[in-house]
Amino acid sequence: MRPAPKPVLIVLHQEHSTSGRVGRLLQARGHALDIRKPRFGDPLPRTMRDHAGAVIFGGPMSANDADDFVKAEIDWIGTCLKEDAPFLGICLGAQMLTRHLGGRVYPHAEGRAEVGYYALNPTTAGDGHAREAGFVWPRTVYQWHREGFDCPNGAECLATGGDFPVQAIRAGSKAYGIQFHPEVTPAMMYRWSVRGHERTLMPGAQLGHTHVPGWFQHDPAIRLWLDAFLDHWLKQPADTASEPA
Repeated sequence: MRPAPKPVLIVLHQEHSTSGRVGRLLQARGHALDIRKPRFGDPLPRTMRDHAGAVIFGGPMSANDADDFVKAEIDWIGTCLKEDAPFLGICLGAQMLTRHLGGRVYPHAEGRAEVGYYALNPTTAGDGHAREAGFVWPRTVYQWHREGFDCPNGAECLATGGDFPVQAIRAGSKAYGIQFHPEVTPAMMYRWSVRGHERTLMPGAQLGHTHVPGWFQHDPAIRLWLDAFLDHWLKQPADTASEPA
């Protein structure tokens, strides 16, 4: 009899944040969600031995902030890298991965933001990896950010964009960072557009009323990618993680 799948560690950054579609798809694959919010005092595990993987989601803060929980999360990513455990950073999570690897996270020089749907362009390395991994990159993705990041040493760039050129990176075989938001649902879009209305008015951003129509147009390809990506990500064994020193 096969053992039950291990839980996936979910790191969120606001009191009412959710893991959205990513969480639902993980649960559909039999994984419990171990939800932790270090911003509100939750500890992070000392080892990934008991988890199938970890996802750090986005938030309104910056990976450059001096808050203790931001630094703690950035440092903690080393646990996943050291143990070769599956890691996925989404938006802020990707920027934290970049900071951990010594890369730069920065606002656009002209104050521009990407809020809404924007083109995604796989690199040669990204196309090759997609063929090996069994997924197809979506060509338009949902964004909500005003900072971007460089591809740090020790990582490869898998996809690029416009105002913020680096959109997806991979470090080793199991750690990924993506700037875009595949977890988003229409309900999340409505909530973000209302609570973060000022972001939709920034240079380069798209007005909130365009977001949900964009979801119906572009989301089928994003859903197909996410389904296949998670299958690839989860099939990588995490139970070889070492005990903490």
